[in-house]
Parts: sequence; structure tokens; C-alpha cells
Amino acid sequence: HNRTHSFPTRRSSDLTTVRLSADGALTPVAASKLESVVGQRATFDIARGSALTPDSFTSEPVPSGGMSVVGVALSAAQAPGLELHSGDNVRVVVTPAADGDEPGGTPLYNDAEVVAVHVDEETGETVVDLLVRHEEAAVLAARIATGHVALVLDSRDR
Repeated sequence: HNRTHSFPTRRSSDLTTVRLSADGALTPVAASKLESVVGQRATFDIARGSALTPDSFTSEPVPSGGMSVVGVALSAAQAPGLELHSGDNVRVVVTPAADGDEPGGTPLYNDAEVVAVHVDEETGETVVDLLVRHEEAAVLAARIATGHVALVLDSRDR
């Protein structure tokens, strides 16, 4: 699954206008407001051809103050089988080395939110960008660098 990065800055070439039938359940961005979307960031993965709503984009920077983005490249054995999406809540769990003992007690972990997901074309690994508190970023990056981590997908309740 080759996914585009989430939170890209919208360019006018990324956008087009279409005519839609009126439906009270839909609140798409009006064509007259299209330029207000340019330069904004998507708040979730937006499939090509999808209608934009006011909740589809933001001017907020990612990461915001007090937050950091940490990347992790995962093999199939380290990632959930389900496709990950922006906004998913996950845990990065420290796992033992291949020749190490099973962990005793509860393994160490960090909570995070998925920002973006893509497949590295060269390695085939799934690269996940994770939003974490600034204070946790260095510890998480060090844990990831060992290669002994697994990603756990938690509830998708928003």
C-alpha cells in the first residue's frame, strides 16, 4: 500500500472544483473558498477525488509547540496487519532482541499518534511518522534506533 504523506501543504494544482447536488449532510468547501485552502495542511489522509470539508484542513503547524514527530521504519512483523491512518492512536512497544529473553513484566512503551504513513520503495518497510510529546521524543528515537520495537494499534475511537 503506497500511501501519500499526510499533512501536505495544499497547492492550487492539488485542487479542482466540481458541481455537487445540494445535500444537508454534506458541507463541502465552496468553489469560491478554494483559494483559502491553498497553503493549508490536510488533517487526515485525503483520497484523490474526495470532497473537502472545513474539517479537512488546518493552518496549525505539525508538530505544534510541545510536540515532536519521530519516524519509525517497520517490517511486516513489527507493524499491525491493518492499514494505519493519520490520527490513529498507537503504542511503540520495546521488544527483546531476537536472541534475547522474553521480557518479564510489562514491556516499556510510548504512546503516539500517527501523522503519516508510506512504504519505502527501496526496503519495502512501512515508514510511520509519529506525533509524541517533546519530552518523550529523544527516548522514543533511541528505542526505535535499536530496531527492537513493535507498533500496536489502539482504539480508533476519535
